[in-house]
Amino acid sequence: MMPIDMYDLDPIDRRIVAALQVNGRASWTDIAQLTGTSVTTVARRAQQLLADEMVKVAAVPQPGGGGPADLLIVRIRCTPGSQLPAAQALAAMPEVRFVALVTGVYDLVAEVLVPKGTSMHGVLLDGLQTIPGVQGSVADLELHTYKATHEWSQHLLGGAAQLAGPPPVHDCSANHLDEVDERIVAALRADGRASFQAVALGLGVSESTVRRRFEALYQAGCVQVITLVPAAALGFEAEILFWLSVAPARLDAVARELAALRGVRYVAATLGQESLMCEVILPSHADVFEFTTKTLAGIEGIQAWTAGVQLLTVKRGYVITPWAARRLDAAGAPAPAAPATARTPRARRG
Repeated sequence: MMPIDMYDLDPIDRRIVAALQVNGRASWTDIAQLTGTSVTTVARRAQQLLADEMVKVAAVPQPGGGGPADLLIVRIRCTPGSQLPAAQALAAMPEVRFVALVTGVYDLVAEVLVPKGTSMHGVLLDGLQTIPGVQGSVADLELHTYKATHEWSQHLLGGAAQLAGPPPVHDCSANHLDEVDERIVAALRADGRASFQAVALGLGVSESTVRRRFEALYQAGCVQVITLVPAAALGFEAEILFWLSVAPARLDAVARELAALRGVRYVAATLGQESLMCEVILPSHADVFEFTTKTLAGIEGIQAWTAGVQLLTVKRGYVITPWAARRLDAAGAPAPAAPATARTPRARRG
């Protein structure tokens, strides 16, 4: 498999990936029409990207699939040299949906789901703080999500006719997915483009059962299909997490203004020292400079901000990224085990 930093995706590859980020199970025919190339070319290139693990397509349950839960956004300090093993340990936890190595005062950022009725104290002190190498952490409670999108590369498709995007998010009840549904989603989490026939053979059910159940879950917004790819492979230099201090009276307006920006893929209100957390992906460091000096500076109500560059995204949307697993392997740390296939709450982010 080719290392990420040696893999130079050309414009056709990038458009194929952008189409998959809109609809990870779109047919090669639909993607070919969108990218202006042949079905054979699209199928060959996309299958190579998937085989090289440059791109990962996965089905994940939507919010509430495991019952009511709170989301903690945790910033973690590690002892020198322990960042990768600690990230590996975090990624192996099924309740963790996002892990990234970052620059700045903290070394890691993680999102942790805490089911209602579970002690946050226990999760933080008996769970995260016991990971070897973890020195300390700051946890903020997410109060509201304003924006969460996996389609940050969509502008690469230009003005071409667009694929149908995913249905709106639906907060499923804890028992909405039965055992067969969970097994179907688990199979498609491992390979989001697996055929319904292949899934049916693996589960010992009929193809029509798999198709009917998955399409019903997808159309109802209980399950989404996400496409993960390193931002650098699509020509984006900067993935940054911002924490913003905002005047209380302006919090909602600031969050909505940020959420309307194309380069912003995640905005959430948090209860902590800062009141908003924002994830930004931009083509160049020059764009980051403009974002900080003009965009943030020009929004009324933002009082201060801190930021960390994402160095390596280990897990997103409950899915371990293949390129991070390879990086851990190259560093001598065992790759994180795949998360448990049990239903996982709030698989909203990407």
